Amino acid sequence: MILMKFGGTSVESQDAINRVTRIVRRFESHRPIVVVSAMGKTTNKLLAIAREAAGGRREQALAVVDELRLHHLTHGLAVAGPFAAELDRYIRTHFEWLEELVKGLSVVGELSARSMDAIASVGERLSSLVVTYALRASGIKSQHVDSRRVIRTDNRFTQAQPLLEETYTLLQDQVRPAAENSVVVMGGFIGSTADGHTTTLGRGGSDYSASIIGAGIGADEIQIWTDVDGMLTADPRILPGGHRVRNISFAEAAEMAYFGAKVLHPATVLPAIDKDIPVVILNSRRPEAEGTRITSRAVPSKNAVKSISCKPSITILNVRSTRMLMAHGFLHRIFEIFDRFETSVDMVSTSEVSVSLTVDDRENLDAICAELRQFAEVSTEDGQAIVCLVGENIRYTPGIAGRAFQVLNDCNIRMISQGASVLNLGFVIAGTDLKAAVSALHTEFFSELDPAVFD
Repeated sequence: MILMKFGGTSVESQDAINRVTRIVRRFESHRPIVVVSAMGKTTNKLLAIAREAAGGRREQALAVVDELRLHHLTHGLAVAGPFAAELDRYIRTHFEWLEELVKGLSVVGELSARSMDAIASVGERLSSLVVTYALRASGIKSQHVDSRRVIRTDNRFTQAQPLLEETYTLLQDQVRPAAENSVVVMGGFIGSTADGHTTTLGRGGSDYSASIIGAGIGADEIQIWTDVDGMLTADPRILPGGHRVRNISFAEAAEMAYFGAKVLHPATVLPAIDKDIPVVILNSRRPEAEGTRITSRAVPSKNAVKSISCKPSITILNVRSTRMLMAHGFLHRIFEIFDRFETSVDMVSTSEVSVSLTVDDRENLDAICAELRQFAEVSTEDGQAIVCLVGENIRYTPGIAGRAFQVLNDCNIRMISQGASVLNLGFVIAGTDLKAAVSALHTEFFSELDPAVFD
């Protein structure tokens, strides 16, 4: 039994869904469970609908509802074959419900996190139905399971945390038996609370859903189908022409994902690590490509570095207080504020009286700074970028930092982090230097490649 997750670009249109159908057919004997994201940019449009409606702009919101309805009807019915009339009723019912919710929000003029999740869930609810009927139309026996029945979460709407023990029990009881004699199709990203309220796992949560479901059913493999050939030695948006990484460890993949590798959601590997299930990154547009295989142990590599990850649009906060000299509790006071505002910190550098740290979420930054200024001087630097060299061999190879900083002698390095993780060497530079820095590092560390690990 395997888990196959298809991202938004893999189900964005009639042609894309037909490719998915052909791919699933290839793996039909492996008893796949298929998890899908919303079609294309559907989630972004649903969130825009919610904001327009809550802002009292009812007609603008309903116009986007009409646009989404037309897209789903056009592409969904085209792949549903003899089941088109049945799918048509499902799609129209979903959009009638969405219209009523939009009208209510425009009257109330307020958007709760719970309402946001209800609206955001529509994309995966629809795409999973569309793919179910597409598979049936192609002759593949398939069954739709609403993920909200089996993914149990807490009530932290828009960022819900799965209750794994209860979820795994539900998956074993409901999904695994269904997968014995049909292809089960589910929507990613969504779940529900114990009292039945719809929740979402946050942006990128479809990968996480796939890993949870794969772990819950005891899958032999979790496949993440996207629009790239796998994990690369550099982000193609920053440096085109990187090399595909054939094999990588869970620990390396987690570091790469956390520090900017968009092909994989950072939390994805956690349930897979716990159950020791291999994860494979594959390309739905080039299904013949080998992809990247992520396992508990890395294949030995002659290259010290496996990949260069980066996060642009970073802000540095510098927090300084001479009153904290020789005083305990300085860090606690700082991070208690970040915890209260639910804002993650990526990198930290400390001295006796000052702390520098980076964040990529500016939503609560002004409020955080206001509280920090009650006991410290605070300054911020926008437009920065984190660059990380990632690889198991970094811990065993002397001179990596020296080589990296030698080729970056024209860059002003603002922060350095090594030691917090034995798998990466990270530093912060100006965003304007990012492309040049990644290019120089790539030339330094990937001029020669181990063919067992890189393509």
